[in-house]
Amino acid sequence: MTSKSNGYTLDCKGQLIPLDRPRLMGILNATEDSFFADSRVGVAGAGSGLSGSASGGGGFPAAGGVSSAVDRAGRMLEEGADFLDVGGQSTRPGARALDAAEETDRVLPVIEAIRKHYPHALVSIDTYHSGVARAAVEAGAVIVNDISAGHLDPLMLETVAALRVPYIAMHMRGTPQTMQEAPHYEDITGDVLTYLAEAVHRAQQAGIHDVVADPGFGFGKTIAHNYTLLRGLDKLAILDRPLLIGLSRKSMIYKTLGTTAEHALNGTTALHMAALLKGAHILRVHDVAPAREVVRLWQALHA
Repeated sequence: MTSKSNGYTLDCKGQLIPLDRPRLMGILNATEDSFFADSRVGVAGAGSGLSGSASGGGGFPAAGGVSSAVDRAGRMLEEGADFLDVGGQSTRPGARALDAAEETDRVLPVIEAIRKHYPHALVSIDTYHSGVARAAVEAGAVIVNDISAGHLDPLMLETVAALRVPYIAMHMRGTPQTMQEAPHYEDITGDVLTYLAEAVHRAQQAGIHDVVADPGFGFGKTIAHNYTLLRGLDKLAILDRPLLIGLSRKSMIYKTLGTTAEHALNGTTALHMAALLKGAHILRVHDVAPAREVVRLWQALHA
């Protein structure tokens, strides 16, 4: 059983966040097609009663939807979220790729509104476009979360270094459009470890001081790959970097249980504890209150 480590901290634009206990990152998707409907904000018809009225021209985000994003952000913060991860691009397999301009138009109103209502909120921008990262940080984001670890935009690493914010580098093969085309590994844990070690090195060489590693559950991996990776998660400790884990309501849970993303909370809770026992430092979650209970129980185990 892995105990709390470490001395890791994240310098979020002058606010030093210690990772001496597991932290929670709440998911806010400014998209119309993310795989779990209740994570969608800033869009008419978003889940959990968060829908706003559509803008006259059918634009995105809907004007009323931005207020829904603020409401959901407030609830997540009240429930114990340490970070809020705002994304404008669906990264489910086969999702339509957006250019940087469209993605920026989606996320900036949400980030600006959250920062206006909750000035102390620590907002992460989920993007692989350097231009979106720059605009988001200028609007108040303090972390860049990149599913491509800098591989989809050659300017990303130097941009993040110049912005002087923490950087989350995730393992993925290909793109969201191609990643699930017959993924194959000789050694999934070893391959992910090698990839992330190289990603951390590249980021640090570019001048990024705080690098977080994400093994990328569900990104270019079969269900069997995902469970093998979770079993071997503690091997990633050799990276000597904080680990962010995104398991929430993913298909490795609901397909294994024969259900849907909407009914995968109990399974998510089970795997969140498994990830913490294997050394996770940050959980990226749709449901903050249940995840906070997992953290409290993990803390009781380590008291």
